[in-house]
Amino acid sequence: MLGPALARYLARRNIHYGWAVAAVTFLVMLSTAGAMGSAGVLIKPLETEFGWTNAQISLALAIRLCLFGLLGPFAASFMNHFGVRPVVSTALILIISGIAASFYMTELWHLVAIWGVVLGVGTGMTALVLGATVATRWFDKRRGLVVGLMTASNATGQLVFLPLLASLTETIGWRSALTLIIVILLAAFTLVLLLMQDRPGDLGLAPFGGKQMVAAPPKAKSFGELLMAPIRALSDAAKTNTFWVLFATFFVCGFSTNGLIQTHWVSICGDVGIAPVAAASLLALIGVFDLIGTIGSGWLSDRYDNRWLLFWFYGLRGLSLMFLPFSGFNIYTLSIFAIFYGLDWVATVPPTVKLSAERFGPERAALVFGWVFTGHQLGAASATFLAGASRTSLETYTPALIAAGMLCIVAALLVLTIGRRQPEALTPQPA
Repeated sequence: MLGPALARYLARRNIHYGWAVAAVTFLVMLSTAGAMGSAGVLIKPLETEFGWTNAQISLALAIRLCLFGLLGPFAASFMNHFGVRPVVSTALILIISGIAASFYMTELWHLVAIWGVVLGVGTGMTALVLGATVATRWFDKRRGLVVGLMTASNATGQLVFLPLLASLTETIGWRSALTLIIVILLAAFTLVLLLMQDRPGDLGLAPFGGKQMVAAPPKAKSFGELLMAPIRALSDAAKTNTFWVLFATFFVCGFSTNGLIQTHWVSICGDVGIAPVAAASLLALIGVFDLIGTIGSGWLSDRYDNRWLLFWFYGLRGLSLMFLPFSGFNIYTLSIFAIFYGLDWVATVPPTVKLSAERFGPERAALVFGWVFTGHQLGAASATFLAGASRTSLETYTPALIAAGMLCIVAALLVLTIGRRQPEALTPQPA
């Protein structure tokens, strides 16, 4: 393991090892997000090859998104108990194995089992909770910026690979296209084994910007106690208004991003005659501007009231989604939409993580944010299925786009109900 040696090398150059851990985490989340985003180019090929309907395929992908969110709180608990490297390594093995197994599926239940369950569990263990865990453990200062970087890697990774995957799918088939994702995941797996460290205290360091080393919390005495840690965190957090507002607004965040645009964008564009590669290129453009917007959001969240940031992010996203069905889908209006919507793709994440850490404490933030992120993925799953059902029964995505835009406006108003309050102390729990 090269971590301790690299830490000493960086220390001699006044560089905190937390930045190395953040870089590895960035690459892991980028690669696993590519696996998540690849589902967007599979709908049409699977319809053609197996005769499955859009609604049937969307149901399997919705199950994946549900598990992706539901595993978040437990992933945080597992990372607290077993360490980040073992949990992330196991998750990467699951994802790689699932994608490889999907090359041989022939029945609809194979799709549900592999892309719904196996990939849902694997990606759920490396979701935004991983970024939140690394940011809160390794950084006292620049935490919002680091969360922005991690979020950008997760969201951008789901988008920037799509043009290449769409092109490969058209020319050499979807199985060969997914082989590229496997290679990238294997590279990330190698970096995790070599460089990932659990906590700064393991290397005799304080968090970046901190003055004292932080001791690890006591570990659970049994597996049952380990599984109960997220449940207890939910029980405590659910007594507060802040939690339910963050949960509800993050539901809308998932509904209006991953579940709707990410999953169905290629099909939405296909309905108006835009080829898959061109549609995926527009989605990649959204990803590029998302990288700018989310990192900028992290910078802003360290300096301004996070409630008002969320108000503007949700409000502007809602307006862009309601504009899309009436845009005419020409190159100019779609480019404007891609830039405007891209800047706001997941800019909501850094302020949400910051509010979770402020209100529930840095050690419990990952567990609480895990449950908030569950709301995000339940929203994504709802949009994935409902948009697919709308397309199958009404032959249009317009109702889903309008509904998502209106929900964003509601979320913008709802977030202002969070008052200015001191951190809400939760009862310390073993990890």
